[in-house]
Amino acid sequence: MTGVLLLGGTSEIGLELTRRLCKGRPVVLAARRETDPGPLLDAGATAVHHLDFEAGDLGSHRDVVTRAVELTGGVGTAVVAFGILGDQARAERDEAHAAEIATVDYTAQVSVLTVLADVMEAGEIVAFSSIAGWRARRANYVYGSTKAGLDAFCQGLSDRLHGSGLRLITARPGFVIGSMTEGMDPAPMSVTPDQVAEAVAAEIRGGRDSTTLWIPGRLRLLAWVMRVVPRPVWRRMPR
Repeated sequence: MTGVLLLGGTSEIGLELTRRLCKGRPVVLAARRETDPGPLLDAGATAVHHLDFEAGDLGSHRDVVTRAVELTGGVGTAVVAFGILGDQARAERDEAHAAEIATVDYTAQVSVLTVLADVMEAGEIVAFSSIAGWRARRANYVYGSTKAGLDAFCQGLSDRLHGSGLRLITARPGFVIGSMTEGMDPAPMSVTPDQVAEAVAAEIRGGRDSTTLWIPGRLRLLAWVMRVVPRPVWRRMPR
């Protein structure tokens, strides 16, 4: 059975999703630091390998994916779950930080997704967009802009992969209550890493084509409302 590659091997959502998919399969966790393989082995993974992965080192991406293929005998599921939220206030005055957010959350994602689509022959790739990219808000427009760009890229990549045997699942969750958002007030229709992982895992098990998942599903209605809020009101919206 083909392996699972998690790019962003310390991601809460990524690890929860991998735990749901790893039974009887080898796993590669690509991250800056190693993660305890115990939970994945307990969930049935046949082996858990670690690869050093630096998202901002774009030139290393193909080597990481190639090595993961070698370790697993073939990657059948790739989960792209790395990213940073960044500090909006700092990014407004520190161009290096704004560029860091853009590099990790957009440019590096485009690079990795392009490599995966080129190397993988079949299976599924999972990418994570966000409601934050649906309409950028004053309170987090740097992060939101990266998700907007990533979402547009994923829609085009999905069309490119149509009929190829390789599909792209683009998850669009709402506010995720986890370590990345610790200390922040949850937004309406917030979700947990468990809920996001379960929704994506269900789509992997039951779907057959590329798709975009709103998580939760009713978030689609909120997104429609967001589009029609007048600009003077919108610019005062919180994160």
